[in-house]
Amino acid sequence: MSEFSVLFVCMGNICRSPTAEGVFRAKVREAGLERRVRIDSAGTHAFHVGSAPDLRSQRHASQRGYDLSGLRARAVEEADFSRFDLLLAMDWDNLALLEEQCPPQYASRCRLFLSFAPQAPVAAVPDPYYGTERDFERALDLVEQGCDGLLAFVEKRLLLRA
Repeated sequence: MSEFSVLFVCMGNICRSPTAEGVFRAKVREAGLERRVRIDSAGTHAFHVGSAPDLRSQRHASQRGYDLSGLRARAVEEADFSRFDLLLAMDWDNLALLEEQCPPQYASRCRLFLSFAPQAPVAAVPDPYYGTERDFERALDLVEQGCDGLLAFVEKRLLLRA
């Protein structure tokens, strides 16, 4: 059983949130914490349930050594709010949708993903879906920054629990 759990959330769970899941999985594995941290991703909308991540997201992630090919889209479920320590939205709209669904006792678990990357040039990860290849690279850059900050946060939390 994991000691800490994180759910990454975007709209359709085919671009940003599976990218964050894949990047964070790799960073957690490199830190030797894969047995202690549960990681998943989901969408606020059920547009793509069961679909693999967008091929452009997979390609850009693969070029940096991240494998997203085994991931499949799913929608946020009511149980996610009690099951995960953090539900991290990629942007303000998805954060608002999470907060609307969230039972009051779990409200503090819903946060903006890039709050873990205060050095990032923006507060939210823009959706690259209708954009260019550069937009996918930019999203991946921001996801890496957020995951670095999130890993430091999780390591600190696990240390406090030890």
